[in-house]
Amino acid sequence: MTRTTQPAHLASIILVLFISFNVWPETYQDCQHAGEKLKSPLTSFIYLGSFAAHFGAQLWMTFVSGLALYFALPRHTFGICQEILFPKYFLINTLLSTMTLITFAKLHTNFNDLRWITQLMTLSICLFIEMIIFLYLTPSLLKLMRAKYQYELKLGNGDEIGYQRTLPSVIECPEYKEVHKKFRRVHFKCAMGNVVTICCTFMHLYYLASKITIL
Repeated sequence: MTRTTQPAHLASIILVLFISFNVWPETYQDCQHAGEKLKSPLTSFIYLGSFAAHFGAQLWMTFVSGLALYFALPRHTFGICQEILFPKYFLINTLLSTMTLITFAKLHTNFNDLRWITQLMTLSICLFIEMIIFLYLTPSLLKLMRAKYQYELKLGNGDEIGYQRTLPSVIECPEYKEVHKKFRRVHFKCAMGNVVTICCTFMHLYYLASKITIL
């Protein structure tokens, strides 16, 4: 996927079609026969399990793993770790979001309920952003990171731990400045996308909390 975007386009189309065929036809029928619908314990298990795993992965990767490694490892070593973790993180999140969205639509169907529609849109936005990051932004980010690190290694930079100013010899390199600028731009998009998906997850968590009744 790093050499061509065609597989990413194909994967996007397949995922959208898969969700459409699994969510919308059934939800329409459920609106017609809402009283006849029986909730499957297995569907509920998949729904809660996928949402909980997704939420846990987001918190761990964003607030624990990333920060801990950043302040404990040399920057290039940290980058190698992120190169391994980033694609898997967004792939897993995309799959978990897909399961959560489909099972939520199967378990809860009420097009007359604004809160339900809001949650369906929230989960859809979360899935869409994670899919875009995984298929399109992550490959570009990793490619730019490798190019950036090659320049830094040649100029003797990259072994520092945590945040430190880049060496003047690196900053003054015009090729490096161009690569670094592109890297920061893509990295910012990934970071903001991740923040938005976390907000979506918190919104759905609040929705679930409002539905829980302890006897």
